[in-house]
Amino acid sequence: MSAQPCALCALIGRLGCSCAADPGVCVGHLLLLWSGSPAPDPLMKMEVRPLLMCFALCVVYATSKPTEKKDRVHHEAPLSSKEHNDAENFEYDHDAFLGEEVAKSFDDLTPEESKERLGKIVEKIDADQDGFVTETELKEWIKKAQKKYIYDNVDRQWKDFDTNNDGRISWDEYKNVTYGTYLDDPEPDDGYNYKQMMARDERRFKMADRNRDGIADKEEFTAFLHPEEYEHMKEIVVLETLEDIDKNGDGFIDLEEYIGDMYNHEDEMDEPEWVATEREQFSEFRDKNKDGKMDKEETMDWILPADYDHAEAEAKHLVYESDSNKDGKLTKEEIVNKYDLFVGSQATDFGEALVRHDEF
Repeated sequence: MSAQPCALCALIGRLGCSCAADPGVCVGHLLLLWSGSPAPDPLMKMEVRPLLMCFALCVVYATSKPTEKKDRVHHEAPLSSKEHNDAENFEYDHDAFLGEEVAKSFDDLTPEESKERLGKIVEKIDADQDGFVTETELKEWIKKAQKKYIYDNVDRQWKDFDTNNDGRISWDEYKNVTYGTYLDDPEPDDGYNYKQMMARDERRFKMADRNRDGIADKEEFTAFLHPEEYEHMKEIVVLETLEDIDKNGDGFIDLEEYIGDMYNHEDEMDEPEWVATEREQFSEFRDKNKDGKMDKEETMDWILPADYDHAEAEAKHLVYESDSNKDGKLTKEEIVNKYDLFVGSQATDFGEALVRHDEF
């Protein structure tokens, strides 16, 4: 699932830049930083230069390829790239339970080391510390494991915004780093409406700030940067999407606005087939009440569909396979007894471990 960009990045993202979809690259903010905002050091600017070159190329690419389709729909990513076939191996379950990168780290451990490390993980999964792991706790753990790339992205950005190093980020800190140039010069002549962008970011920041203290902890800042990953932030994702697409300002998305967001029409070109298909999709499925436009609820159904819950299905599977007394919950002992279902080891993946050792 792609990250939801800030206001400026959303604007740039409308050009179809694929690099802007990388959760580690915030192109809009890079432009602000490059223009003189007070955060990066000279090394940072050196790293920014090739990204800005990429952005420039993306502008040319986007404007020269009007038939490219842009997709705003956020789909839940699969838990693993591997096939789920327990008759062959448990690699899918390992990736689902730990995340692919962490799962690999178990393959060099002895069975005893894997069990010991798994036992420590179980203690973290047991959120209420009652000695049992429920399906709900297991599902939440799996979801968190699958978001590791998101947390890594937040960790990379954290030090740039936590300017007073107090372990939290205030709105003022974020604003000064991101919009420092605009604050120094409120009327720049570069064509961007920074006042509107800043207001939009502040609205999102306040939505992520659940205790309303004006300061974001690590989880709240993660929700700010990646709102599509949080239930309480979905409303802001929908609102920002509406604002991007709703050109006449009536609070709805009509057919032409819907198509116009995906397709850069040129009079001398015939519409590609997918545009006609999208027109039918809008009339048949997007516009549920058949009033010719999409409201907030219909927009949410479109961009944040209720996908199959892979984490819930995997949690049920792991409980079913490990629950020896069939009481619907797992003890630490039950999980460790089935350790090879949850994690790898030298015993379960000896061949792959040998290949990696040969490479080293």
